[in-house]
Amino acid sequence: MASLLPAKYDRTFQQPVVWATSLILLAFHLGAIAALFFFTWKAFLFSLLLWWLAGGLGIGVGYHRLLTHRGYKTPKFVEYFLTICATLTLEGGPIFWVATHRKHHQNTDKEGDPHSPHDGGFWSHVGWLLTGQTMHNDAADLLPYVPDLRKDRFHVWISRWHWVPMTILGVLLLSLGGWPFLLWGIFFRTVLGLHSTWLVNSATHMWGSRRFATGDSSRNSFWVALLTFGEGWHNNHHAHPQSSRHGLAWYEVDLNWYGICLLKAMGLAWDVKARSLSEG
Repeated sequence: MASLLPAKYDRTFQQPVVWATSLILLAFHLGAIAALFFFTWKAFLFSLLLWWLAGGLGIGVGYHRLLTHRGYKTPKFVEYFLTICATLTLEGGPIFWVATHRKHHQNTDKEGDPHSPHDGGFWSHVGWLLTGQTMHNDAADLLPYVPDLRKDRFHVWISRWHWVPMTILGVLLLSLGGWPFLLWGIFFRTVLGLHSTWLVNSATHMWGSRRFATGDSSRNSFWVALLTFGEGWHNNHHAHPQSSRHGLAWYEVDLNWYGICLLKAMGLAWDVKARSLSEG
């Protein structure tokens, strides 16, 4: 088994910088800093709601546990709603996100893993997006991973126009709440959400506890789980990828799993796949 430590030499900047992605991320980080000078409690609290809506419901419940791993089934209108929520994170459309994550699971910490810390801690966190051959919706090596999504006209459309919901939300926030709501609800909230998701790629493959001998460097991290509404129980997840439940012990807080349970109670989720500690 390969070393669980990051590579001695980080791959970041060994290839050309992807300027479009880099400049957009730089602008959002500058906007997040600017938000600190436009603080209001209303804008701050509303940004927390959007953080959960986009990062919890959108990424965790939608992109990850539903679209990527098909850990449960839900009506199409719920699936599409969760997908739209996920586009508010600036993490791309469903074809890009799902294909990248499926590729990660197929090649975890081996050649072909898009963001392994074996190629460097910074690389696994964000370097893979800033430099090199950044993948996109129509990348030839991604398309084979998403035959299901490529058959769905909505997912094909939203993958191309994933920036539209974020733009509409930004215009609404500026119109209704002014600069504080725009800076906190779009820029600060998005940057917080991005780094939270990126920590799953980096931190939970470097630090934390291991319940299962998965053959990779995945780890469980309580603090990453808090930032991602349950995605930080990463070793549990790599041991049982299709399980919609990541927090297996009672003390492993998993808000995304609780959300799926609520959908099931409402009759909006079925065939829910969930592992427990008693099942090993």
